[in-house]
Amino acid sequence: MTGRFLALGDSYTIGECVEPAGRWPARLAALLGEDRAAAPEIIAVTGWTTDDLMAAIAEARPRGPYALVSLLIGANDQYQGRPVEEYRPRFRALLAAAVGFAGGEAARVLVLSIPDWGVTPYAEGRDRAAIAREIDGYNAAAAAEAARAGARWVDVTPISRLPDPGGARLASDRLHPSGAQYAEWARAALPQASAAVGGSIFQRTP
Repeated sequence: MTGRFLALGDSYTIGECVEPAGRWPARLAALLGEDRAAAPEIIAVTGWTTDDLMAAIAEARPRGPYALVSLLIGANDQYQGRPVEEYRPRFRALLAAAVGFAGGEAARVLVLSIPDWGVTPYAEGRDRAAIAREIDGYNAAAAAEAARAGARWVDVTPISRLPDPGGARLASDRLHPSGAQYAEWARAALPQASAAVGGSIFQRTP
């Protein structure tokens, strides 16, 4: 039986300015194959903070267990100037919820790092180095929480920082990733996702 896939996040999960098939969760599901992951169910809206995502989850009440759950959240908390000390407990609560949706199996949860929006044209005139430091601090906290919980960490931040002389790595808003960059994210997440669903009871049996 095909495994259900729940993707939780913000603009980077819903794929702002990208067609649905170009979103990284959709691309990852395609790479996994229809026998291992269905089209993802997405709870994500552009601009959401950790608080917004928690409220949306409470309203949507997704019904697990899911074969795979992803969590990518925090860019808007950082953008709003929240210190990492405020982000960490909110992220921990969301990660616990994600593990619950995965049937209590943390190894079926993918946590993706926050990309660095400070390298984009949108950040022109801002302190790009400070943005990078803050995002690195957020990611360090998220990675530590993922390790503590036993979830799988996927670091896409280095991909977001690659040079983009032709502008093909960004969407039309010059802030969010393009479908081409999301394809790179999906390929980066594939090994961990494959390991997560490979031995799952949700995998189709011969």
